[in-house]
Amino acid sequence: MNDANYSEVSEFVFLGLSSYRPMQHLLLALCTILYVSIVLGNLLVGFTVTLDPHLHTPMYFLLANLSFIDLCFSTLAVPKIISNLYSGQRTISFQGCVLQIFVLHVLRGSEMVLLISMALGRYVAICKPLHYLTIMSPQMCILLLSGAWLIGFIHSMTQLAFVVHLPFCGLNEIDSFYCDLPWFIKFACTDTYALEFMVTANSGFISIGTFFLLIISYIFILLSVWKCSSAGLSKAFSTLSAHITLVVLFFGPCIFVYVWPFPTVPVDKFLAILDLMITPILSPAIYTLRNKDTKMTMKGLSSQLMSWKNIS
Repeated sequence: MNDANYSEVSEFVFLGLSSYRPMQHLLLALCTILYVSIVLGNLLVGFTVTLDPHLHTPMYFLLANLSFIDLCFSTLAVPKIISNLYSGQRTISFQGCVLQIFVLHVLRGSEMVLLISMALGRYVAICKPLHYLTIMSPQMCILLLSGAWLIGFIHSMTQLAFVVHLPFCGLNEIDSFYCDLPWFIKFACTDTYALEFMVTANSGFISIGTFFLLIISYIFILLSVWKCSSAGLSKAFSTLSAHITLVVLFFGPCIFVYVWPFPTVPVDKFLAILDLMITPILSPAIYTLRNKDTKMTMKGLSSQLMSWKNIS
């Protein structure tokens, strides 16, 4: 490659959702409302689990950490989207893009392992209820959480180790609104076929493998309950339905982004919005609004707040 044709990339430009200014104002309002809902919803889950001693159980411990990851994941990209829509500036530095990719994959890898841990907890609670507190001890919960973050870190480092030193030749327009590896690799001025295959194998196949592992585990739980008592099957399915719904919402965009062989920009953008702004809202809603314990706790906390307000 001639030196004259080579220029070091110092920043990337997001083409975003729309270049039409009135549409940007509409998207700005929508993104702001969604992000505020994400923050309030996930903080509510965290505070509810923390303040109520009755919710200091393995399931709610993992749920609170899941909400924390969802909050961090949205905060990684959505405030930048809001800022870009408000100011009209659509750039991110090269280092900022790499950092965004790194944190994104740490959080995604950690959340995958955490969902598996929650499935393990559901299996023990339904199939071995007498041993639940022994198996899912506080030490085991800390070990599962630490393992989730460690695996997420290793997964992200493995991805970036092969792409962070790629040479770039001046192309820097990303037809999206946040950085991710599939777009990042395409700007390299070298043959990236092997790297694209590695990214697909590491992210796409891992997503598919984890998804089917979770679905198989839920089927195994339901079959185990059915063999013991057909009457308890509906109750077990009701308990697991929230997990299954969340797993489908979480893994659907991941599988399409990394594995679907015919990507299109509108579909990718829709899946990115679903992943960044919709799933993190539905996650606390699915777990809390369908759960009797958390609803009772929230009612109690709201009653206390109202009484304190009246006293003051």
